[in-house]
Amino acid sequence: MSVKNKVIVITGASSGIGEASAKLLASHGAKVVLGARREQRLQKLANKIQQQGGQATYRVTDVTKPEDLTALVALAKREFGGIDVIFNNAGIMPTSPISALKTDEWNAMIDVNLKGVLNGVAAVMPDFTNQKYGQIITTSSVAGLKSFAGSGIYGATKFAVRNLMEVIRMESAQEHTNIRTTSLYPAAINTELLHTITDTNAKQGMNKLYASVGITPDAVARVVDFAVAQPDDVNVNEFTIYPTKQG
Repeated sequence: MSVKNKVIVITGASSGIGEASAKLLASHGAKVVLGARREQRLQKLANKIQQQGGQATYRVTDVTKPEDLTALVALAKREFGGIDVIFNNAGIMPTSPISALKTDEWNAMIDVNLKGVLNGVAAVMPDFTNQKYGQIITTSSVAGLKSFAGSGIYGATKFAVRNLMEVIRMESAQEHTNIRTTSLYPAAINTELLHTITDTNAKQGMNKLYASVGITPDAVARVVDFAVAQPDDVNVNEFTIYPTKQG
């Protein structure tokens, strides 16, 4: 079991889980294709991976734009000759009570957390279908498994992603295209997600929780590495990643 020489596209790669996963996968011999909106962060990460002997390339990518995902996959094929995995990791979490009516934030979460994943799926599906193999990994959340007050819209997008990944797995089995899916359900992982919260009370509550129990994104990166490394006939399709201290 190995990730060596696998071509892996990662969105949300400029920080957090995406960055940690890129570093770990590249250190194990994967060829990583990095996508995010912050070019300087992407360039710095790609350079670091290359300096350490790994293979990496990048493209500025906004997951809400289908053409950006198409171009990122095209870059993977141009630079590394194909694509084996897409890790749909980009996401935002501006949580707030529904009654606060932060509708702009609702729409932003739908655009990034759900439509962004759909755009990633659409970008790889023709290749995965034609080659009859591939893997789609997506970051959902524990809020995609159970409901939390204050996370109504965020949780709705993550529940949707959970359903999407399972249906892709089922349909692929029926269509004999061998596409594996993996859904990740992280709990309190210390990333930049908290920076997207504008509601004062929600932010205070989340900051307190993460400060007391939060763990590093490397925990999720190790799970991603494990999922990718499985043989093609094995689909490990769901992982919940809690800090041991989190109740």
